Amino acid sequence: MTSVWLAAALVAAVAATTAAAQFRQFESGSPRGYAARYAKSESFGRGFTFCRAMYTSGRREAGGQGWATDYPDAEFNFSVRLSELTRTRVSKASDGGPDHVVVRLTDELLYQCPYLHMEDAGTAMLTGAEVTGLRSYLMKGGFLWVDDYWGTGASENWAEQLARVLPPSEFPVKAIEIEHPVFHSMFDVKELPQIPSIQWWRTSGGDTSERGRDSEVPTMRGISDRHGNLIVLMTHNTDISDAWEREGEDPRYFYQFSPNGYAVGINVVLYAMTH
Repeated sequence: MTSVWLAAALVAAVAATTAAAQFRQFESGSPRGYAARYAKSESFGRGFTFCRAMYTSGRREAGGQGWATDYPDAEFNFSVRLSELTRTRVSKASDGGPDHVVVRLTDELLYQCPYLHMEDAGTAMLTGAEVTGLRSYLMKGGFLWVDDYWGTGASENWAEQLARVLPPSEFPVKAIEIEHPVFHSMFDVKELPQIPSIQWWRTSGGDTSERGRDSEVPTMRGISDRHGNLIVLMTHNTDISDAWEREGEDPRYFYQFSPNGYAVGINVVLYAMTH
């Protein structure tokens, strides 16, 4: 589904850089022992800054860690590859690596994020203030990508939370077909890949559906503004972000999933930044 060029470029990039988590150190104090790198005013204005939404959870999903799922290696690796595979200028942190931030849905700095990433949204139980903050962000031109939530339970829970933010009578959720520009912003993506977490893939013997029959088909759905531009994009029954986070851990996983995962991710971000 992706070009041979993308796979070859990623192989060269991974060989030339060290992006895997085990080679970097983070302070303790948040899920997985990594401290949240909260947004500051100086985090913006120097190029693309990957923004991850911090939200309140009210339930658990197997394999998930709430807002911090795949944090921080997904955004670190993605930002590196975005800078290498496109002409996008990515902001740099003081340590020389790509800057990436965690933003609360109630933080005024949320409005500095043209792109917002949310994972494991099937666990979300947004507070009233978070609902208001996210609605205001989207109405002011923001873009939200929700990834890595699996099965019926997670889908129904997230649908309830999203309806509090954007009432479906005014903002209907629609399937995003393969002809949509988001699939072709840079790479010609012909189908949405189902990408499992690397742990599931290893322990299941290579299966890609993390909830069995309840998550057999990956889907992309979204909400558009009155001009027809997507403001919310949701990838259900797939973990696109794990293809970024785990790129350096297993060559078999990398070759099977990372080129497709980066193709989808780069397409989505370029769409978000240009619409």
